[in-house]
Amino acid sequence: MPVTIRDVAEASGVSISTVSRALKNQRGLSDETRRMIRQVARDIGYNAARLRGAKARQLAFMVHRQHSHFSTNPFFSDVLHGVEEACRRFGIVPTLLTCGPTDPIREQLRMHEPDMILAAGYFESEVLQMVAGLELPIALIDFSQGDLPSVNPDNAVGGYMATRHLLDIGRKRVAYIAGSLAHVSILERAQGYRRALFEAGILADPELEVVAPTGQLHDLGASAAMQQLLRLRRPPDAVFAYNDAAALAALRTCRQAGLSVPGDIAIVGFDDTLAAAQSDPPITTLRVDRQELGRFGVELVLQGSSMPRLNTLPVELIVRASTSG
Repeated sequence: MPVTIRDVAEASGVSISTVSRALKNQRGLSDETRRMIRQVARDIGYNAARLRGAKARQLAFMVHRQHSHFSTNPFFSDVLHGVEEACRRFGIVPTLLTCGPTDPIREQLRMHEPDMILAAGYFESEVLQMVAGLELPIALIDFSQGDLPSVNPDNAVGGYMATRHLLDIGRKRVAYIAGSLAHVSILERAQGYRRALFEAGILADPELEVVAPTGQLHDLGASAAMQQLLRLRRPPDAVFAYNDAAALAALRTCRQAGLSVPGDIAIVGFDDTLAAAQSDPPITTLRVDRQELGRFGVELVLQGSSMPRLNTLPVELIVRASTSG
């Protein structure tokens, strides 16, 4: 005979309604009770999918309010479109949760009552550890941590391609403007930048790698980083910026300083956002299929252990007038 919810309740020493709330990830239970009931259910062979069969599965799509908010980083709006498309295909209901490290994230997630979680972009390690502790299927998009499954653009190759392009057009002092080094994507792009310099026989200059100051809006931080580069005794003749928003800020700063782009300084971004394509001059960048990142993330959280833990999607160099004018 198949194991029933009553069997789980008797083995756990709790009521049937308590078991139901635990297996549906509903509110009103402590984490300890929830984990205990789920472990008992697994131990005695209960198929929790039977309990959810009457309702559509729900996916919580999480983004960081400070680091990845849609108003400051359009990258994640496109990722969300891909998530929504995949959810329609699989019959899943997506919900959006924007949060920060001081928010009661556990309680907010309980209100969503998700069956699975996708976290996009940077999150503090303690936040991801807490979310993983809910024992729901989880995957990361545009970030990596520990054993959690993830899908990312090929950041290292993109950083290499951007820097190699600037060297190939004859630039000698190529700088890298980075964002928060806590974000693995920014570190990987820096690795690609350094590899391109190494292969070209150029000794990396620490002065040319500048981290945008934290605690500011993204464009203000990148602008401050560009100003720092321009104050150098030997300023750069090219800049690779960690994303398009930073590249646009660098472009504005150079223009305000009376420099021509690309005459005096060439600029490359990353992501291929609409703003980069429409700027004056249009920004050379690395194209990322952001909607595919979202679609892939949904498949990753659904298929779990049947897919590789770390997944990478290719990027494409898009050459525009900021380097070829």
